[in-house]
Amino acid sequence: MKKKFKLIDLDCANCAAKMEEAIKKINGVTDASVNFMTQKMMIEAPDDQFDSIVDEAVKVIAKVEPDCQVVL
Repeated sequence: MKKKFKLIDLDCANCAAKMEEAIKKINGVTDASVNFMTQKMMIEAPDDQFDSIVDEAVKVIAKVEPDCQVVL
Protein backbone atom coordinates (compact mmCIF):
# COMPACT_ATOMS: atom_id res chain seq x y z
CA MET A 1 0.00 0.00 0.00
CA LYS A 2 1.18 3.50 -0.81
CA LYS A 3 -0.41 6.52 0.83
CA LYS A 4 0.22 10.27 1.08
CA PHE A 5 -0.38 12.37 4.19
CA LYS A 6 -0.52 16.12 4.67
CA LEU A 7 1.84 17.62 7.26
CA ILE A 8 0.91 20.79 9.13
CA ASP A 9 3.59 23.11 10.61
CA LEU A 10 6.63 21.37 9.16
CA ASP A 11 9.09 24.23 9.67
CA CYS A 12 12.42 23.22 8.16
CA ALA A 13 13.85 21.16 5.32
CA ASN A 14 16.48 19.66 7.63
CA CYS A 15 13.76 18.31 9.93
CA ALA A 16 11.96 16.82 6.91
CA ALA A 17 15.17 15.03 5.90
CA LYS A 18 15.62 13.66 9.44
CA MET A 19 12.00 12.45 9.49
CA GLU A 20 12.36 10.75 6.11
CA GLU A 21 15.56 8.98 7.17
CA ALA A 22 14.01 7.74 10.43
CA ILE A 23 10.76 6.59 8.75
CA LYS A 24 12.71 4.60 6.16
CA LYS A 25 14.35 2.68 9.06
CA ILE A 26 10.98 1.53 10.47
CA ASN A 27 10.65 -2.23 10.05
CA GLY A 28 8.41 -3.04 7.07
CA VAL A 29 8.69 0.30 5.25
CA THR A 30 9.54 -0.27 1.57
CA ASP A 31 9.74 3.44 0.69
CA ALA A 32 9.09 6.80 2.33
CA SER A 33 9.50 10.47 1.51
CA VAL A 34 8.89 13.71 3.37
CA ASN A 35 8.67 16.79 1.15
CA PHE A 36 9.20 20.11 2.90
CA MET A 37 8.02 22.23 -0.05
CA THR A 38 4.67 20.46 -0.50
CA GLN A 39 4.27 19.63 3.22
CA LYS A 40 3.50 16.00 2.33
CA MET A 41 4.70 12.59 3.48
CA MET A 42 4.45 9.39 1.44
CA ILE A 43 4.75 5.93 2.98
CA GLU A 44 4.83 2.63 1.12
CA ALA A 45 4.51 -0.56 3.16
CA PRO A 46 2.72 -3.95 3.20
CA ASP A 47 -1.06 -3.69 3.71
CA ASP A 48 -1.11 -5.89 6.83
CA GLN A 49 1.48 -3.72 8.64
CA PHE A 50 0.43 -0.33 7.28
CA ASP A 51 -1.54 1.03 10.26
CA SER A 52 1.15 0.18 12.81
CA ILE A 53 3.84 1.66 10.55
CA VAL A 54 1.88 4.92 10.21
CA ASP A 55 1.51 5.07 14.02
CA GLU A 56 5.28 4.61 14.36
CA ALA A 57 5.92 7.31 11.71
CA VAL A 58 3.69 9.77 13.60
CA LYS A 59 5.78 9.14 16.75
CA VAL A 60 8.99 9.73 14.79
CA ILE A 61 7.65 13.02 13.43
CA ALA A 62 6.59 14.18 16.91
CA LYS A 63 10.08 13.40 18.22
CA VAL A 64 11.84 15.37 15.46
CA GLU A 65 9.40 18.30 15.38
CA PRO A 66 6.81 18.33 18.21
CA ASP A 67 4.66 21.06 16.60
CA CYS A 68 4.22 19.15 13.33
CA GLN A 69 0.90 17.38 12.86
CA VAL A 70 0.04 14.56 10.47
CA VAL A 71 -3.39 14.67 8.83
CA LEU A 72 -4.51 11.04 8.67
